[in-house]
Amino acid sequence: MAEFVMKDMVKKAGQEKNFQIASAATSTEEIGHSVYPPARRKLAEHGIQCDGHTARQLANHDYDKYDLLIGMDQANLRNMHRICGGDYADKMHLLLDFTDCPGDVADPWYTDDFEATWRDVLEGCQGLLRFIEKTEAQHHGYR
Repeated sequence: MAEFVMKDMVKKAGQEKNFQIASAATSTEEIGHSVYPPARRKLAEHGIQCDGHTARQLANHDYDKYDLLIGMDQANLRNMHRICGGDYADKMHLLLDFTDCPGDVADPWYTDDFEATWRDVLEGCQGLLRFIEKTEAQHHGYR
């Protein structure tokens, strides 16, 4: 869900050309599957499409390819560290670390509460986008 929420936010901000956004699993169960139907429905409720997406697994080379690697929960973060061989450049973070309430995104696989997950993902993506914009502004000498 976070991939498509972030892509939607970046597109609405007119910043698509400045971002490369992708998602990858940290386990193997969902490899090759499309977006889980209840998650797809929740995204569609908000006008966000995710057609054509199939899950792939995070790979070690992704660490060098991306500026940030964002996990949804502590288990993701542990797997990301294992797959990538650590986090020597401080690129790995939890999505909710960019909010006022750091922690794990509600996992609808266990709770079946896709609304709670939607709220966490939306708030996390909003915070992440603010962080990126602030970091870029500081990098370019803006305040």
